[in-house]
Amino acid sequence: MDDLFSEFPFLLLPWYEAHKRDLPWRRDREPYHVWLSEIMLQQTRVEAVKGYYARFVDALPTIQALAEAPAEQLNKLWEGLGYYSRVRNLQKAARQIMDRHGGAFPTDYESIRALAGIGDYTAGAVGSICFELPTPAVDGNVLRVAARAAADFAPIDRPQVKKDLTARLAKVYPEGHCGDFTQALMELGATVCGPNGAPQCEVCPLARICQAHAQGIETQLPVKSEKKPRRQEDMTVFLLRCRGQWAVQKRPETGLLAGLWEFPHVPGTLELEEALQQLERWGIHPSEVERSSDKVHIFTHVQWNMRGWYFQCANTPPQFQWADEEQLNITFALPTAFRIFRDL
Repeated sequence: MDDLFSEFPFLLLPWYEAHKRDLPWRRDREPYHVWLSEIMLQQTRVEAVKGYYARFVDALPTIQALAEAPAEQLNKLWEGLGYYSRVRNLQKAARQIMDRHGGAFPTDYESIRALAGIGDYTAGAVGSICFELPTPAVDGNVLRVAARAAADFAPIDRPQVKKDLTARLAKVYPEGHCGDFTQALMELGATVCGPNGAPQCEVCPLARICQAHAQGIETQLPVKSEKKPRRQEDMTVFLLRCRGQWAVQKRPETGLLAGLWEFPHVPGTLELEEALQQLERWGIHPSEVERSSDKVHIFTHVQWNMRGWYFQCANTPPQFQWADEEQLNITFALPTAFRIFRDL
């Protein structure tokens, strides 16, 4: 297999130079920009990230600005991207860089890897792209390319498979072209040897050495272990409006969606009469029932099955924060699970 991988740089580097996408974070090799983009791109599509990346860098152009940013500003900049622990760890790492490294991004793999929220993949990406270190960045795209090239049926979600591939790729990293090689592997998996449907073998630079292609089994790879079913949680969300203001409340500082804002909600799926009884317990007097809407929001390990009830209210009890449209747009960060109701 190592002999197969040794051909990767010679085939991928010319292809990457000719076909790489023009992405905002590729326009320089500033560690802050590469690091931020890699964190944003985790679990998120490139097209969705572009706008977030531009707004984030515009608002917080330096590591110091990130380290000093108020939590509400960070959450608002991240609103809708999901996996909010990523932005909390970004700021924690920025503060570590300020405290431990005098504000300069560290240049060795071990120090990069020691920063909050940075795992093997991100450390490998920053190390190779920014500092030309032979440190592979092995994610799902790279695992898929390797599994097909080698016709390897080992489940790619096993940690040992990722560890072995990282070690094998490190041996073939081309000196002076480490950053381009990392990005070429990413690019191939993202644009040619993709996850959905058949790969585009007719334009793939690895086609002549790809074992899966030779055997006609491209679509059978890669293999993943069987996933456990997601936990199901039912809830009723209350969209309460009074004189142009919405009722919101802040989530706990730990756990899922920590520290973000949300619409009031209770466990279970309530019918109208039950929802009205809940309003009575909160001391809220509805003046109009507008409608209900059922939505599903999926996290990695849990699925929320949500019923939203929309009420016009005659009073604003103090147990909730009452936010107008401008505050919801600018100040209060609502995660997507709740924004989908407001957007209706």
